[in-house]
Amino acid sequence: AWSGKYRSRYKYKKRLKKKVFPPERAPLPAKSSKKVKNWTTGVLSASSDQKADVSAWKDLFVPKPVLQALSYLGFNAPTPIQALALPSAIRDNMDVLGAAETGSGKTLAFAIPMIHSVLQWQESKSRSDNATEEPLCDDEDKPGWESDNETNPKHLNPKQDEDSGGDDDVDESCPIGCMKVLENVEFDFGANKHAADLNKNRPLLGLVLTPTRELAVQVKHHIDAVAKFTGIKTAILVGGMAAQKQERVLNQKPEIVIATPGRLWELIKEKHSHLSNLRQLRCLVIDEADRMVERGHFLELSQLLEMLNDSQYNPRRQTFVFSATLTLVHQAPTRVLQKKYAKKIDQKTKLEMLMEKVGIRGKPKVIDLTRKETTVETLTETRIHCDMDDKDYYLYYFLLQYPGRTMVFANSIDCIKRLSALLTILDCNPLPLHANMHQKQRLKNLERFAERENCVLLTTDVAARGLDIPNVQHVIHYQVPRTSEIYVHRSGRTARAANEGLSLLLIGPDDMINFRKIYKTLEKNEELPFFPVETKCMFAIKERVNLARQIEKVEYYNSRAKQHNSWFQQAAEALEIDLDDDVLIGGRSNEQEESQKQKMLKGMKKQLKHLLSQSVFKVLLKTKYPTQSGKLPLPHSPVSNSESALSTVSKQQAKRRRKKKKLITDELDK
Repeated sequence: AWSGKYRSRYKYKKRLKKKVFPPERAPLPAKSSKKVKNWTTGVLSASSDQKADVSAWKDLFVPKPVLQALSYLGFNAPTPIQALALPSAIRDNMDVLGAAETGSGKTLAFAIPMIHSVLQWQESKSRSDNATEEPLCDDEDKPGWESDNETNPKHLNPKQDEDSGGDDDVDESCPIGCMKVLENVEFDFGANKHAADLNKNRPLLGLVLTPTRELAVQVKHHIDAVAKFTGIKTAILVGGMAAQKQERVLNQKPEIVIATPGRLWELIKEKHSHLSNLRQLRCLVIDEADRMVERGHFLELSQLLEMLNDSQYNPRRQTFVFSATLTLVHQAPTRVLQKKYAKKIDQKTKLEMLMEKVGIRGKPKVIDLTRKETTVETLTETRIHCDMDDKDYYLYYFLLQYPGRTMVFANSIDCIKRLSALLTILDCNPLPLHANMHQKQRLKNLERFAERENCVLLTTDVAARGLDIPNVQHVIHYQVPRTSEIYVHRSGRTARAANEGLSLLLIGPDDMINFRKIYKTLEKNEELPFFPVETKCMFAIKERVNLARQIEKVEYYNSRAKQHNSWFQQAAEALEIDLDDDVLIGGRSNEQEESQKQKMLKGMKKQLKHLLSQSVFKVLLKTKYPTQSGKLPLPHSPVSNSESALSTVSKQQAKRRRKKKKLITDELDK
């Protein structure tokens, strides 16, 4: 019986083996489910299977392969900055200075002209190559046969030539009286050599400079998406990634390079062959230019621009300068204005200085589509005034009451690290992002943030500029930014592409100076509304946060002491000397003390876990008798989060307007 069962099982397994299909019935190979993950996927993914109508783009002189890509991506109409920039850049070959609000599509405004310029170079190169090859043709050869070989890609592929069959095969397409060589080794070798020569002679034609690594990665994804059907190669050169790998990428001779100034200048100094001759550069783009050319920032950029505008200058080069705050001028600090030769900078002076620095010679096309307030119209700006120690309470309150995709900005890395530890203890699962992190982890955290609908990204200003993360609902300024430009760029991570968004400033006593400067520079007509807070919930919020602070301090002290002491102990063992107790943090603690500390920490964590299991926002009973509705409500049922932060603010503003209107009518009646 057992052997029969075993045999039947063996037969069943044999039936499960891979079936062999005839060629006409063979199934198509399964597509890999693994996709390249990046936060731009949501923006660049096709909206539907049906291609978009791109007739609105045709009057802007966009190349046909780019139109095909735009149709595939679902971009049926250009944005205002694109509609104004493309004709001047493509048709008139002008330099462009563009200022437009955040999320307005500035990347494609310089990417499409750059692709057009590369395609033009490729076309002129192929024409010149064909002109040099024509005299080599024999007059006795049939012209029809030659054209067939040139137009049919099959004859240029060595693998297909090898598999084309034996001498007995008959090719009906071959004209009568012509001899066809099936295995011409010399022909294949020549084609490969020609392709290698083309690859070798391909110069760097487009260069995009960005202030941050993440922005460089995003710009590359956008250019690749639009250049999908052109065959143009792009490469990215940023710090935090292996220099050897980036050198291998440069060896493939990409036409377009997207880079941060530091790594690019490093590779130029190493005299890489692809970066040795920048005289053929057709397009130079400086993204977020006002930040890039600030004094004291990006020393390598100054050296690079000096080289491009002097020894490596190309008079036919187009220059593109874009930023959301290109025409915004903030007031300089008093210490700067009090200097002897200090002069007040206005909008015109700022642009002239920028043009001189970048190397724009001639009259460029200047496009300014920014509003007077600089921030986008769909952005709701709010504030909360509080003490410095109370910021943690209001931050945790907001994250608990209004879940969603939220970015929290701070001015320092230490602040981000502390907040990350605190919110992790409070089960908020934040994702940190700052300059001291490894590049791989930075990109990974951005991808995770874009994937999750309810997530918190704690970041410095490294993520303030240019990043297009889809559906960011809230931006919280935990620390008020130092300049109005940074405030505009931070707030611009939400309310992108005509979507609504909320910006919240947590203003402490030390932040008032920066807040007043921003308010004055942006010329706000009305005061920023206060964000509504349910004070009844703050007792429970403070209880949780205070307990989490205690746990965070103990854990931080323990980890710091452990790291410090282990280093000294290892050094003492290596040198074979005795350690003094004064050198160690906390001295030499015995097992009983350690056990007591761990027990206390465990007790605090248990207490916090109990608090976190309860609801902060309890349902208020509206009737005198709880069972009047026919069922007993749960004591800790959470309030539904159907009401968003935006609707809460709009309701409060409407209430204030009604109250103000009533006061005015009462005064008129008197």
